[in-house]
Amino acid sequence: MKKKLRDFIFQELVFVTDPKRFGDDDDLLEAGLDSMGIMRLIMFIENEHGVTLPDTEIEPDNVRSLNALEHWILRHKKE
Repeated sequence: MKKKLRDFIFQELVFVTDPKRFGDDDDLLEAGLDSMGIMRLIMFIENEHGVTLPDTEIEPDNVRSLNALEHWILRHKKE
């Protein structure tokens, strides 16, 4: 799951010199993920993983890192 997220984020939404050096807990918001990017990311996640991520949960803590995104997705995959 994280590989697909990582690939999409660094190919489509955020430019970093060396994505391989970007850690799973590194801050995506500081790296340049903006509100439009977050919306595109959520649409990608919902299509790719067949989950619905509630608008009420779109907050920095859920999108700040690859690990945070993975936890958010897994919470909703169980429902």
